[in-house]
Amino acid sequence: MQASLLVRITTSRLFTWILRNIASRVDPVIFKATNGRLTLFGPTAFPMLTITTIGRKSGKRRSAHLATIDDEGGPLIVASAMGQERHPSWRYNLEANPIVEVQVEGESYTATAVVLTEQEKAKIWQKILDSIPQIRVYETRTERNIRVFRLHRLEITQG
Repeated sequence: MQASLLVRITTSRLFTWILRNIASRVDPVIFKATNGRLTLFGPTAFPMLTITTIGRKSGKRRSAHLATIDDEGGPLIVASAMGQERHPSWRYNLEANPIVEVQVEGESYTATAVVLTEQEKAKIWQKILDSIPQIRVYETRTERNIRVFRLHRLEITQG
């Protein structure tokens, strides 16, 4: 499928509604159950991960299924919320408690999420746009500053 057509479909109102209201609840469960191989729509079209955070208000475990960009310093996740005016709740959860569980294809691990500075974000932004072209559309939908987080794998030592 042509890339521009795929972007138009995946950023349409209907698809965005499905992602926000159905896939956001189902994908983390499917992704974890299949060890990172499948989502509601089948195999992933580009790198994906599920993060599990601790709710800053509820204290409950909250999972979010996200596109990721592989980068030298660790995977990047973008708090675009598909261009909504409000930031995604997982962003606030990470800022309150940056320790996160990460599920990728074939493994899970614990990481620390660090928000990129504006200078760091500027250096990597074109790579993000090239990797996830939907972000271009999401940028036009909102005035807010879309945050980018880098996940640093934690080495757990048994003691």
